[in-house]
Amino acid sequence: MEKLLLLFCNWSTLGVCAALKLPQISAVLAARSARGISLPSLLLELAGFLVFLRYQCYYEYPLLTYLEYPILIAQDVLLLLCAFHFNGNVKGAAPYMAVCVASWFVLPLQKWIIDLAMNLSTFISVASKFAQLQYLWKTRDSGTVSALTWSLAAYTCATRIITTIMTTGDLTILTRFVIMLALNVWVTTTVLRYRKTAVKAE
Repeated sequence: MEKLLLLFCNWSTLGVCAALKLPQISAVLAARSARGISLPSLLLELAGFLVFLRYQCYYEYPLLTYLEYPILIAQDVLLLLCAFHFNGNVKGAAPYMAVCVASWFVLPLQKWIIDLAMNLSTFISVASKFAQLQYLWKTRDSGTVSALTWSLAAYTCATRIITTIMTTGDLTILTRFVIMLALNVWVTTTVLRYRKTAVKAE
């Protein structure tokens, strides 16, 4: 029974993450606008994903417990490029991409660097969610922000809490997923709230 639950959580997470950002990307492309999306939030999220993936690789955790992260990073990069494109500044993405590539090689140089980065990445990811929340609170408009994307992100956090408990038991990772679950649910409800407000206004 435990093996079946673990398999379900791992593969459903992977399946969900394969399409996680697609509703958001398609909403941006359809609207030809990145209205409602916070660039600082997206950049911080990308940094958090990158550190998390490097940490898992460094400690050689089971591949199925983090296989979705390369997919999430690729989707975030695509969404970031779309956002920069529709904001009229594609070249502005280049320095951020350079920092991401450089950090991939710097992080595993010393154990203390990767451990510190992992602890900081939780704060970075929290800052990412709060940047998006702040943007929503400020504009009171969810624009092209996809509630489906955020609710799917909440689901993956819930399944990763289960897989972490059942496999590595890493407290740092577990804490991260619990916090991210709460914040993803918060962002989802905020997006839905301002969507309803916008519909009523019309």
